[in-house]
Amino acid sequence: MANRRTFVKQVFGGTTALAATGLFPSGAVLGANDRVRFGLIGAGGRGQEIFQAAMRCKNTEAVAVADVYTRRLDEAKKLAPGAKVYDDFRRLLDDKTIDAVLIATPQHQHALNFVPAIEAGKDVYQEKTMAFGPAYAQRMRKAFASSDRIVQVGIQSLSGPGYPKIRELASPERMGTVTALHTHHYRNAAYGGWKRPIPADCDTQHVEWKAFEGEAAPHPFDPNRYMNWRFYWDYSGGNVFENMVHQVGFWYKVLGLGIPRSVTMSGATYLSPGMEVPDTMDVSMEQSEQILFTWNSIFGNSYYGEGFDLLLGTKGTILRNEAEKIRFVPEGKHEGSPMAEVEASKAAGPDIVGGGDATDAHMENFFDCVRSRKEPNCPFDIGYKSAIACQMCTISYRLKRAVRWDPQLEDIV
Repeated sequence: MANRRTFVKQVFGGTTALAATGLFPSGAVLGANDRVRFGLIGAGGRGQEIFQAAMRCKNTEAVAVADVYTRRLDEAKKLAPGAKVYDDFRRLLDDKTIDAVLIATPQHQHALNFVPAIEAGKDVYQEKTMAFGPAYAQRMRKAFASSDRIVQVGIQSLSGPGYPKIRELASPERMGTVTALHTHHYRNAAYGGWKRPIPADCDTQHVEWKAFEGEAAPHPFDPNRYMNWRFYWDYSGGNVFENMVHQVGFWYKVLGLGIPRSVTMSGATYLSPGMEVPDTMDVSMEQSEQILFTWNSIFGNSYYGEGFDLLLGTKGTILRNEAEKIRFVPEGKHEGSPMAEVEASKAAGPDIVGGGDATDAHMENFFDCVRSRKEPNCPFDIGYKSAIACQMCTISYRLKRAVRWDPQLEDIV
């Protein structure tokens, strides 16, 4: 069995933190009614979704887009004809008139975009999973801690209608002592519905391949690796990073949970040949708050839908589904099959990474905080803790053993 530290270094890159750069430059102070000028880094499917959500927000202006694939830049220009386009995101960051950036690159790129954006004095809307590995999470935390920037992590359910209701229901007076939280994500679609066709122009003339690879292990150009990056460990944490993180981040904020003490993940790839990440999996996270947090996911059945959670206490149970339908069931009563609370899931297509969506509200909250300098609904700390939890899952799966979080070392062992 590979040494854990050697393995993590091979998978996630070097662990040397960025050198201290002193105080980061601050952007201009905006008034409550000021227009926020923003740019997008990563204009794929999800990037274009949040780009349009940002344009729908009041008093914002889309001014620039960066991507390594010319096709994506052409698509973004159709959405915002006046925006400048760049094949190097650093040129976007050089524009001092840009107040904020939205980052929606593949997961292995997040820290590589986030740290320079913070250094450039930009506020950041960072798509989840916030960090790809422990070393990247630490680099991002160091940059954020040395700045005065606003950071919203893209766990949009924290801006949805279910969050305040769950907070109200999840009180000790109503729930008693909570010892278990069972969460599910079910989708009946091989490859998770992520498999994309390869366009004719997906070649080295139109894709900046080395820029895409970043700090990942180098490979010759492969259009499938580029278009279907979610299939490969070099760039993706699979459905743990795509969807489990949403449920983890939501409940971590509701319950005030910290990084798990211990995590075990098992599973396999049964229906998606050629995909390295699993399509069927079980996760068990032992929380130091004496709660067992489990997550179960499958790409071969849709019974529970794309998000079904049960919070179990000595006085009752809270049920929550992907459409943010919420029910409290007092202990001693039984509401029948969970299917009564689950709507049939729509067929998943490429880039579909969740069910119920509060992206517009989440984006509006981000821009409100850019102006007010208040903490957003999904702050850096929730993004950091949920990323570490997800990293523990994928490391456990690949090492085929339980892993622990060492709070003194601040590392996975």
